[in-house]
Amino acid sequence: MFVDRIEFSILNPELIKRMAVAKITKTELYDEEGYPIEGGLMDPRLGVVDPGVRCRTCGGGIGDCQGHFGLLELTRPIIHVHYAKFVFALLKCTCRKCGRILISDEEMEKLKERKARLKEIVKYIKKKCPHCKAEQKKLKFIKPYTFVEDGKTLNPIQIRERLEKITDEDLEFMGFKGIRPEWVVMSILPIPPVTVRPSITLETGERSEDDLTHKLVDIVRINERLRENIDLGAPDFIIEDLWELLQYHVSTYFDNEISGVPPARHRSGRILKTLSQRLKTKEGRFRGNLAGKRVNFSARTVISPDPFIDIDEVGVPEMIARELTIPVRVNERNLEELRRLVLNGPNVWPGANYIIRPDGRRKKIIEENKEELAKELAPGYIVERHLQNGDIALFNRQPSLHRMSMMAHRVRVMPFKTFRLNLCVCPPYNADFDGDEMNLHIPQTEEAQVEAEELMIVPKHMRSPRYSGPIIGAWRDHISGLYLLTTSKKKFRREEFVQLIRSVSDETEIPDKESMSGKEIFSLFLPKDFSIEYRSKSGELVIIKRGKLIQGPIDSAGVGAENGKIIDKIEKEYGPEVAKKFLFNISKLSLNYLMMNGFSVSVSDQDLPEDARKEIKKIIEKVKHDVNELIKSYEKGELKVLIGRTPKETLENLIKRRLNRCLNEVEEVIEKYIKENFTLVMAKSGARGSLVNLVQTAALIGQETVLGERVEKGYYERTFPHFRRGDISLEAKGFVARSFKDGLTPFEFFFDAMNSRESLMDKSLKTRHSGYMERRLVGALQDLKVEYDGTVRDSAKRIVQFLPGEDGLDPSKIEVGGINVRRIAQRLFG
Repeated sequence: MFVDRIEFSILNPELIKRMAVAKITKTELYDEEGYPIEGGLMDPRLGVVDPGVRCRTCGGGIGDCQGHFGLLELTRPIIHVHYAKFVFALLKCTCRKCGRILISDEEMEKLKERKARLKEIVKYIKKKCPHCKAEQKKLKFIKPYTFVEDGKTLNPIQIRERLEKITDEDLEFMGFKGIRPEWVVMSILPIPPVTVRPSITLETGERSEDDLTHKLVDIVRINERLRENIDLGAPDFIIEDLWELLQYHVSTYFDNEISGVPPARHRSGRILKTLSQRLKTKEGRFRGNLAGKRVNFSARTVISPDPFIDIDEVGVPEMIARELTIPVRVNERNLEELRRLVLNGPNVWPGANYIIRPDGRRKKIIEENKEELAKELAPGYIVERHLQNGDIALFNRQPSLHRMSMMAHRVRVMPFKTFRLNLCVCPPYNADFDGDEMNLHIPQTEEAQVEAEELMIVPKHMRSPRYSGPIIGAWRDHISGLYLLTTSKKKFRREEFVQLIRSVSDETEIPDKESMSGKEIFSLFLPKDFSIEYRSKSGELVIIKRGKLIQGPIDSAGVGAENGKIIDKIEKEYGPEVAKKFLFNISKLSLNYLMMNGFSVSVSDQDLPEDARKEIKKIIEKVKHDVNELIKSYEKGELKVLIGRTPKETLENLIKRRLNRCLNEVEEVIEKYIKENFTLVMAKSGARGSLVNLVQTAALIGQETVLGERVEKGYYERTFPHFRRGDISLEAKGFVARSFKDGLTPFEFFFDAMNSRESLMDKSLKTRHSGYMERRLVGALQDLKVEYDGTVRDSAKRIVQFLPGEDGLDPSKIEVGGINVRRIAQRLFG
């Protein structure tokens, strides 16, 4: 059976009758024995949800029967709450007497030619019917489903009669094709199959019904009461009340979040989730079960660092490896190996959990049957074996903001309970180890495994498509260690450098020398014909010729994530595997050197000599004096006003400039006086932090800003009640003249907290903003893809771009600044 087309429309009452297999009349669900009652809401003709039972309509079992609709005949018509506005629009546009549209035939012809929309048609509506000359009364819509005409409430029967009078031609003119408006004033309610609202049996043996069933029971009960009261000839006000109650129950069955209507609740007081709530929001049917869903063969746990597993490996806890499986087909070559795994069983790693026979039957391996199943094993069977070393797994950290948030790693099964991750792969995932959790997915088919390995393996994602540079590189301590190693004047004795090199690699050739420098040790891990020249982070020239580091330090500019020029060039010229091996080797070299040499920081690293303190004090006093002079000249009106600024803005601008100069002067003093230490090494090498952090810790924090200006907020004309009104001196406006090490006064502490709070708020608001922005972008571009002819097309195969990105270049493969011809020539011809 092929689907010819899908139509979105309003359900026709005739179609509801044709679809229905049972008429619902009873409010009870089950009889005394617990069997579903015929004519009740769990009628056995509506489908099956219990194992071992067959459907009365199609004879299918629990997996085969999709369920069948029933129908409920409503005693009085009910307005569909979602179409109340649509009904109101039609009532306003059509005559209350003859049902024709309130526009003359001539105007209709003109509007037809223009193909006018309903919004435009409404503007031409007359107060008097051009066809039967009847005066129209004032109509009012009270949300959610009440219509009032000249102070009288219209009931659904009257509304339905009016809608029935509207001609098909008028409806088509208004843009409603193939539907009748009276269908939204329902006299028949389709009852969804039991498969849509399955009941569950609790441990106590009691049955717990779905929210929709609860709601439908209310509808059937009130419907029956209304019928009985009409048959008994009850007073009108009782019938009106019951009718209103039926309208409420049907409306909350469709949508339980209607404004101005109390939501329907469960006996426990919980608000029921009805039809609309099943579909909308992040947890609804579309976003929660179709666009994204929970999957099998996945695991999630906390991550922790392990610098000695390879860059493209992931350490998987043994308990996860025993739970996640990979299906392997049995053939002559692997029969004995798989037999051994089956004999190990599900509790011993490496073992197996299931076997699948050629006829498709699954058998769970347990201690009692494992030997029997091992004997039964033959070519054609499938064994679901435990995860083993070298298997391919997809590793992901949320939020997945770019391509490198999900990459393929090779499994390495390890003890303990966390996923282990090499530190060099932290930047693309934006991972740290303060409690982050990550997800692991296991591709199940050979095709998926090969595809993941070819397209998603970590080394192939070293270069970021955002800025054409390496996003995977040395990180933090790796950079500190390499910087210390390559700037050290020390000559390593033979036993020292042999131990250092062998702790990194067994394959590296060790020169027959008695001593080696740090630069020479680093050079051993470079490709033999590799040459490069660049400026280090501190501006020194770094020269590498034919695999030898001749001058300059190795720091973040050479091997760091996001800007490492050496890694960039190695990846480009020698390929991702060589780059991966180089990075893994130098990261191990760096850490082993630090272990050998020691690397620790202390508060005394930030101690300044007395001379430096005196100089800094002079700088601060000079700044205070200069700012006070500026304030005086402002108060006298002698300040030279900047173009386009008020005198006050000019003053603030000049003060800010002077304070920036002050911070630079203090930085120079610190650089001159502070002794060489590991904190400084981290800042200089680009491993972590900068000189500004040192200045703030050791000398002074400087001006605190809020929204880019000096602190303004607070009391009337002053920041705190402790200052004079109108005081705009440094102290009163958030200047902190002390360092974190010296300690802050209560005022300074408060100013600092204001600044910190601003950056904290800023971060969380930006995240939300950019997250929503990305969601909208993804929604707009989700169907675009590059076809095999090189064009970008949408789902209807319409061309959006003739070349992807208008230039056909992959940003992760190109070089910033274009092709360097001179360098290529130098490499080829020397």
